[in-house]
Amino acid sequence: MTVLRAQLQEGWEQTRALGLAVAVHIVAAVLIVLGTMSWEPFRPPVISGMTIEAVMVDTQALIEKRETAIREAEQARQREEARVQRQQELEAQRERERVARERAAEEEAERQRVEAERQRQADLRLQELRQRQERERQQELERQQAELEKIREQRAEAERQRKLEEERMKQIAAQREAAEAAERQAQAEAEMQRQLAAEQAAMRQGQLADLRGQYIGAITSQVTYNWLRPPTAQPGLRCRLNVAQIPGGEVISASIVGACNADEATRRSIIAAVERAGTLPYRGFEDVFERQIEFTFSYDGD
Repeated sequence: MTVLRAQLQEGWEQTRALGLAVAVHIVAAVLIVLGTMSWEPFRPPVISGMTIEAVMVDTQALIEKRETAIREAEQARQREEARVQRQQELEAQRERERVARERAAEEEAERQRVEAERQRQADLRLQELRQRQERERQQELERQQAELEKIREQRAEAERQRKLEEERMKQIAAQREAAEAAERQAQAEAEMQRQLAAEQAAMRQGQLADLRGQYIGAITSQVTYNWLRPPTAQPGLRCRLNVAQIPGGEVISASIVGACNADEATRRSIIAAVERAGTLPYRGFEDVFERQIEFTFSYDGD
């Protein structure tokens, strides 16, 4: 806004100066013309050859003098215009310099403001850093103090534990003989229990083996009972079956695994016999029940 006002003021001053210069030149030209005119009263011309020549000479001189005055006035006007133009250029240069100085001052003020803000932020960061370092130093001192206190407590606890350990060792030494005697007795009893358990386990394994043999025999009998022998089945048939079942004996699936010397029709009939059975023997065989059980299906002729 200040720059615009200065430019408007400068334009008005230049216009006024130019108007004054033109007016001065016009007045000067008028004065020069008036000064060259003759103001003597009009006299009738005398008819004479010499007089006529003098009048003609005076008129020509008057014209030349007037032209000279006009040229001088024009030169003066041009010089004045050049002077005014130089003055205007000088003032314009001064105004530009003033604006440049103001702009430089504003930029310098802005730079100083930015620098001051940067310095303020740096001071704040430095202050925060010092405060953080002080807090960390205080925390480190507290940590070291707590560590020393912990060490003292550990030493006191270690001393207490040492005394307790000494007392405990005395008690152990007093109880060791009784413990050794009790241990020997316990080992003897444990050995008796182990032998008894081994005998029972062997008996149980024998019972389970017999029971599993009965279980496989019952399954084989039921599948054989449900088998519809095809005409192509030959004596000496041996096929290994795998049956998947759930608790209760319900058949989920059946398949032939391993070696089987039957043709395709006989194989299908054996699988159908298992599926036709629906539920395999289960009650009484719970201890030997298997979800996946394999057995050999055989046929040696009627």
